[in-house]
Amino acid sequence: MSDTRSSNASLLALLLLTLIWSGNWIVMKVATAYSGPFSFSALRYAGGTLVLFVLLRVRGDSLAPPPLGPTLLIGLTQTTAFTALAQWALVRGGAGKTALLVYTMPFWTVLFARIWLGERLHPRQRASLLLAAAGLVLILQPWNASVGLFSGALALAGGVSWAAGTVAAKRLFAGQGAGLSPLRLTAWQMLLGTIALVPLALFIPQHPLVWSTPLLAALAYNVVLASGLAWTLWLLVVQRLPAAVAGLSSLAIPLVGVLLAWALLGERPGRVEVIGVVVLAAGLVLLLRGAPARSP
Repeated sequence: MSDTRSSNASLLALLLLTLIWSGNWIVMKVATAYSGPFSFSALRYAGGTLVLFVLLRVRGDSLAPPPLGPTLLIGLTQTTAFTALAQWALVRGGAGKTALLVYTMPFWTVLFARIWLGERLHPRQRASLLLAAAGLVLILQPWNASVGLFSGALALAGGVSWAAGTVAAKRLFAGQGAGLSPLRLTAWQMLLGTIALVPLALFIPQHPLVWSTPLLAALAYNVVLASGLAWTLWLLVVQRLPAAVAGLSSLAIPLVGVLLAWALLGERPGRVEVIGVVVLAAGLVLLLRGAPARSP
């Protein structure tokens, strides 16, 4: 595939991810009224894993597992820890602010990619990183303590976990070359991560499951779109872009999430938050206009 076609495919994947995952923060917030965070996470990923393996079988792709150690690391960080922490944070905090704290992930990704992958940002990307950081600070307004300490810590920990999984996936792709498809890696890491989620759902006290139409609709959205399709698209982006650039590009998702939380949940942003949204959007525009950094 040419560089232009690969870039276009990555941008299309990011667009679909933005639409799916930004809306899912609202869906997951609604689901917290009918399910505990760990039960919902285990159910969504059990269904998502099944969908992915059926898709692999239908496509005639290899079902052989990728290297077990790295795949387990990705599953524990990207599926188990990230999802459980983010869903738990939603129980205690608002959808918009939780999404933004989780999406400190790109900044951790830049740090981890520099240490583990040797990736460097060129000047325009560094400027976009600074703009994005300033925008997030304005939106979150830590001086106002608008996010509970506990829910904020959970969301931040979720972002760190996701960043670790992203860099681990990038490193695995670099070592395996074209022989490892994003779909196969997604299926196997999700299976391993789901196995670790099940004990949390069974043994940690939480809100009991209330089977209802909203819960079933939330599960359907998560199983097919937010888990099965979206995580495959994410690893496609990670495979084709430097880890730091992929992480920074994903900041479009919480931007849309904040707007949806305002429109659908009444989480109205203030004047300073609106300025932060504009600054964060400017950082994204600057990033997308710059040439991607080269992976080692």
